[in-house]
Amino acid sequence: MAFLRSVVAARTTAVAAAAVAIPAAFAISSVVSSPSSSQSSTSFTRLSENPSFGSLSQSAVRGAEKSGLLKAVANPSSVSVEMDPEQSTQQNGAVLPELMTEFMVDMKCEGCVNSVKNKLETVDGVKKVDVDLTNQVVRVLGNPPVKILTKALDQTGRTARLIGQGLPDEFLVSAAVAEFKGPSIYGVVRLAQVNMELARIEANFSGFPPGRHGWSINQFGDLTKGATSTGKIFNPLKDDKEPLGNLGILEVDEKGEVFYSGVKEKLRVADIIGRSIAVYGSEDKSDEGIAAAVIARSAGVGENYKKLCACDGTTIWEAATNADFVTN
Repeated sequence: MAFLRSVVAARTTAVAAAAVAIPAAFAISSVVSSPSSSQSSTSFTRLSENPSFGSLSQSAVRGAEKSGLLKAVANPSSVSVEMDPEQSTQQNGAVLPELMTEFMVDMKCEGCVNSVKNKLETVDGVKKVDVDLTNQVVRVLGNPPVKILTKALDQTGRTARLIGQGLPDEFLVSAAVAEFKGPSIYGVVRLAQVNMELARIEANFSGFPPGRHGWSINQFGDLTKGATSTGKIFNPLKDDKEPLGNLGILEVDEKGEVFYSGVKEKLRVADIIGRSIAVYGSEDKSDEGIAAAVIARSAGVGENYKKLCACDGTTIWEAATNADFVTN
């Protein structure tokens, strides 16, 4: 279970000892409830080498799965690889950890496969590319943002759609998305769980007034009055100085566009489903907010191989290029 990447080495012995005597679900929860780091939740740190849990008994693992903490990888075609904490890409001052990103790509033959694979392997930060021609699925392990991977796939001349993101050994809820659909601000925010104490965030926006804008995860997904009705900043740790939902500042260019990628410590994607992301006209979030979007669960790795949306008959190739393709 190579998913506890940010647990420091000092905790490794304690967790391993606990795993011998108690079920794995309790051992894992003890890591989550460990004392908070003195470092600000908005600071960005390189991930430490994660401990190994290979010595856990099968019964303990099953207990953790039944408790809902872990999700077994049921798809045999999923790629299981070791995450290298030393390979990372920096964006907006953040060190990005590796994730598995899945695309559905319109491929017809082995020539298509080679073209796609060769192009992706040239992208800085890509560690491994796996192509499944039968399902038209491309899996990319690495740390480049979705925006960069999508651009590389576009350069092959083939239609591609993002269908999942996460880790091969992942959580019950590993990914989420919030879509801003106008009328003035458009964009998409993607969140993916890296480990129990770290989430990766990517965002693309357009239509902003140029300058510095605050943004945050807010308590409620109520958009009846726009950002005004989304409540206060999400703050489960009761930290008045630095609420967990504070996402910092967006630096918007003269065209009204901004691209952000970074990490957020102690954030669990499962805890923010149904809440909202709000963006503000001011840097300090003193105004009521200019736009908001509800955070919805997004597909993880191996969860979304359908090509037709049952609700409206839209095919994956007809779906919007800047949105996740979600089937019902």
